[in-house]
Amino acid sequence: MPDRDRTVDFLQRLIRTPGLPGEEEGTAAVVRDEMEALGYDEVSVDEVGNVVGLVRGEARRPSLMFNTHLDHVGVGDPERWPHPPFGGEIADGRVWGRGAVDIKGPLAAQVHGVARLLAEGARPPSDVYVSAVVQEEIGGLGARHLAERLATDLVVIGEPSSNELRRGHRGRTELRLHATGRSVHASVPERGVNPLYVVAGFLERLPSVSLPEDPELGPTSVAPTLVRTDQVSRNVVPGEVWLTLDVRTGPDTTPEILRSLLAPALEEAAAAVPGASAEILVPAVEHTTWTGLVREVPAVNPSWVRAATDPAVTTAVELLERAIGSRPPVGLWKFATDGGHFVAHGSTVIGIGPGDEALAHTVRESIQLSALDRALDIDEALARAWPMAWKAAGGEA
Repeated sequence: MPDRDRTVDFLQRLIRTPGLPGEEEGTAAVVRDEMEALGYDEVSVDEVGNVVGLVRGEARRPSLMFNTHLDHVGVGDPERWPHPPFGGEIADGRVWGRGAVDIKGPLAAQVHGVARLLAEGARPPSDVYVSAVVQEEIGGLGARHLAERLATDLVVIGEPSSNELRRGHRGRTELRLHATGRSVHASVPERGVNPLYVVAGFLERLPSVSLPEDPELGPTSVAPTLVRTDQVSRNVVPGEVWLTLDVRTGPDTTPEILRSLLAPALEEAAAAVPGASAEILVPAVEHTTWTGLVREVPAVNPSWVRAATDPAVTTAVELLERAIGSRPPVGLWKFATDGGHFVAHGSTVIGIGPGDEALAHTVRESIQLSALDRALDIDEALARAWPMAWKAAGGEA
């Protein structure tokens, strides 16, 4: 299958081009060049560094966007990898390397799956965009920027799902507990106020806090992850401590609700340390893109869920059953994606992509060649028929 060979070659070149968040320029160039070589009608790189390709349809709407991202997480110790993390080697029927699953394999399948129409001189029924955005791994700056400027009717998020359909996922909100005391020399701790005891008291109370539970996505979870103080010396009682909380939520659990639910535990913990004070903040982090644009990104990635009976879901299932010969399972992602940013701007979103999500961010990251074959068929089928099928089933454009 010639297009499979070309897709694999493209994937290997992507893996061999590192692109940590803020450093995606090389990866963006590989994607841009590939889209141009495949004959996309328009290919552009926007001000934050997102790459967007367009295949014009017979009509403009319902417009469809396939979306993945350019960046990846770090590799850690390369010696722990069974194959070089940036080698793109093929072994045991798989392509190996950082990003093979998250998310260069799905990206390669989207770029080439849509291009199948161009190869045969066909046109989709309406405009189809393929986008690869920056900084998904650190808050979604690229997707936020793109969703504000290109809100298509439909979006397919290509995060790994073993080529199963996804109709939603939990959101991610990052909270930061800030405790303040009084710094002193560690030899006389009684003269100071150690805010670490506030953090300890809060963590002791955290498991007993009652948190919301979504009927489909399950319970809200809070994971303490990072602790930082205002000191670098080991013989100084800190004056300030920051504790990061990674919170996974359902659609109706806002940062304000989370803060109100956690506040009593924090107030009790602070009251137990005379002279200390504490608060819970929703941080916003300033990021710089590879193009040099600086933007503040709030630490909130929205959750979203579409009903199993929603026309977007049912038409996609029926279409794929005809295209690939089997009915794809439908489920929900446990992790957050950029999908919530597009939902927030009015797009109807589903998700599907090749690769085992359990391999993402691991030293065994790899993707089956057979999974890429199936993904090419899936993305081609969705580009050909999903928008009009959705519209005919009652979707609004």
